[in-house]
Amino acid sequence: MSECTHDCSSCGESCPSRTQPEDMREKPHELSHIKKVIAVVSGKGGVGKSMVTSMLAAQSQRSGHSTAILDADITGPSIPQTFGINERAQGDETGIIPARTKKGIGVMSLNLLLEHTTDPVIWRGPVIAGMVKQFWTDVIWGDVDYMFIDMPPGTGDVPLTVFQSIPVDGIVIVTSPQELVSMIVEKAVNMAKAMNVPILGIVENMSYFKCDECGKEHSIFGESHIGEAAEKFGIKSYCRLPINPEIAAMADKGLGDDMSESALTEFFDKITG
Repeated sequence: MSECTHDCSSCGESCPSRTQPEDMREKPHELSHIKKVIAVVSGKGGVGKSMVTSMLAAQSQRSGHSTAILDADITGPSIPQTFGINERAQGDETGIIPARTKKGIGVMSLNLLLEHTTDPVIWRGPVIAGMVKQFWTDVIWGDVDYMFIDMPPGTGDVPLTVFQSIPVDGIVIVTSPQELVSMIVEKAVNMAKAMNVPILGIVENMSYFKCDECGKEHSIFGESHIGEAAEKFGIKSYCRLPINPEIAAMADKGLGDDMSESALTEFFDKITG
C-alpha cells in the first residue's frame, strides 16, 4: 500500500481516512461513569424545553436511577432555579463537584459558577461551546445512569459541540402546537440525522388546557399535530403535555424534584425501556 500523500483525490475507497472518520468525542472526567446521555432539544425558544428536561430528570430519579442534568443552555440557565439550588459549585485540583437537588440529582450550570446569578453572559459562540465541553470533561459526575442535557434552542455552536464532543445516546425534541411546529421540528430532526444521533421521542408542550369545571380540553395554541409529525419523521414515542399552572408555580418555588405529569411518566418509560 502506498504512503498517504494527504491528497484525498488520489485515495482509493479503502483509504482509512475515507472509511474511518475522526472521532471527536471527549472522555468524561476519570471519576465519572455515565451510562446514558439524553439531550433535550428544541428548534425555537419558549416551548418549555428546560421544564421538560427537569421533569424527565425528576422522573428518572423517582424511578430509582442515579440522575444528572448538564445545563448546556449557557445564556439562559434556568435549571438551578427550577430545583431551588442557590449555592455555588465547589471544586479542587481534581475537578468540579456538581450541585445536588434535594432528591439527589446532580446539576452543573453556569449559574453555579457566577458570583451573581443575574450577571449576563456576554460571550461569543466558541467560548460558550468550550464551557459546555468542560462541563463534560472537568466535572466529577460520579456514577450516573441517566444524564439529561438541557440544550439551547436552535442548531448553532453549542448543539454542534455537544453532538460532536459528547457520546449522546439519543435526543428528545420539545415543541408546541403553533403553526411553525412542523418546520421547526424538521430542523431538529435533520440536525439529528446529520449528526447521526437517534431521536428517542417528541414532546408537545402546552398542548392543551383542561378546564377544572367541565373537564374539556381547550387548544389554546392551536390544534395538536404531534401524531402527524411523529408519523412523518418516523418517531415512535411522543406525548402531549397540558398547560399546568401548578407545575409552573412549583418551578418558580424551586420544587423541581416534585414536578410530575402522568403523560411524561409514561413517555419516560417508553424512551428508556
